[in-house]
Amino acid sequence: MMMKVASPKKVASITEKVWQRVYGNYGSSSSSVRYHHHRHQRRCSYESEDEYEDDDGTIQLMQMGAERTKNVLILMSDTGGGHRASAEAIRDAFRIEFGDEYRIFVKDVWKEYTGWPLNDMERSYKFMVKHVQLWKVAFHSTSPRWIHSCYLAAFAAYYAKEVEAGLMEYKPDIIISVHPLMQHIPLWVLKWQGLQKKVVFVTVITDLNTCHPTWFHPGVNRCYCPSKEVAKRALYDGLEESQIRVFGLPIRPSFARAVLSKDDLRKEIEIDPDLPAVLLMGGGEGMGPVKETAMALGESLYDKDEEKPIGQLIIICGRNKALASTLESEEWKIPVKVRGFETQMEKWMGACDCIITKAGPGTIAEALIRGLPIVLNDYVPGQEKGNVPYVVDNGAGVFTRSPKETARIVAEWFSTKTEELKRMSENALKLAQPEAVFNIVKDIHELALQRGPLANIPYVLTSSFASLI
Repeated sequence: MMMKVASPKKVASITEKVWQRVYGNYGSSSSSVRYHHHRHQRRCSYESEDEYEDDDGTIQLMQMGAERTKNVLILMSDTGGGHRASAEAIRDAFRIEFGDEYRIFVKDVWKEYTGWPLNDMERSYKFMVKHVQLWKVAFHSTSPRWIHSCYLAAFAAYYAKEVEAGLMEYKPDIIISVHPLMQHIPLWVLKWQGLQKKVVFVTVITDLNTCHPTWFHPGVNRCYCPSKEVAKRALYDGLEESQIRVFGLPIRPSFARAVLSKDDLRKEIEIDPDLPAVLLMGGGEGMGPVKETAMALGESLYDKDEEKPIGQLIIICGRNKALASTLESEEWKIPVKVRGFETQMEKWMGACDCIITKAGPGTIAEALIRGLPIVLNDYVPGQEKGNVPYVVDNGAGVFTRSPKETARIVAEWFSTKTEELKRMSENALKLAQPEAVFNIVKDIHELALQRGPLANIPYVLTSSFASLI
């Protein structure tokens, strides 16, 4: 197969073409031109087999023997670890299911292309979460549609050209948003380009229950919801049933499809093969009452009458080296293993019998896949609050902020209430959706097929935006 090419001549890379087309129209300042040129040089160039330019300036792409590789742009932001984790899970699932049929780009377009405040969302989010009442106010005050519609329209008016340039660079056939602020402006850009019926646009929601309304946009082709509760919110906010699919939260394939033996894992990570084990997590930054909970577990999991432990403890401290050092220096009555930042959580979860963690959606979804009863000890107001009843009401765990109460519950699970632990483990497995990420990418693939053979999508620079916002 050969796509239409009329008397082609070899030209520069597509990144250079984008720079020439976009920033060549931006104004007179040579320093501005040099700045934008530098920004494009440091970004990933468009990877294609052959690039040509017709006499009319349209970039063509020629490939012999098959339809061209389709470009998938996944929009995310590092405001919390869950968005990137979901994006990378989707990327990996595409590669497993479809190989080279799709070329995947995981990008924070806001950070790479726009200015303040969009390019500073990561730092702002971390600051507000540390001062949690600030985040609570921000989450709820921007929930009314008239408020977030106004500020998103203002951002679009100010940064329209930059966002459009980002889409032009990657020329996506499919756009996947895994962040609540990455629906409205990209969809406006597609409208400006006249590409709404040519580019597949889907949203993958990464919150299990409580969602900010900006997740829901009626212009998407598909909205993938992790739970029935989220699907109900999507319907309430104006989406049609035909747009909604409930598959679960996307978890990376290496975790979701891992076939693990608890005995083998315990041998590999060198913990007691017989004692029940609890996994205590403080997230990537090792935050929360990790030390207090660990000390309480050190007491509750030791049988003073028998003078022996009834359980063992694994502590994941994340990047908090000071916390890890403090816990390693303690003298414990029970077996304790202290770890830093871990990337292979399937091993540590697979070796344990229950988990203590804050109510992050990714950790909850992973724990459910491993069948671990969950003790939730905290949550971020807003998007994580609804995760607590999601776990508790489905019989997969409990919630308490008290380290001593947490330690008491785990000690009972490991001694007098083993049947409750077993029942919660069974409930967790029933709630788990390990195939979610594969179901999502297969459905996106079907959407792409329904569009028919994908020719080169004619992205061009729009001259005016104001009338369309």
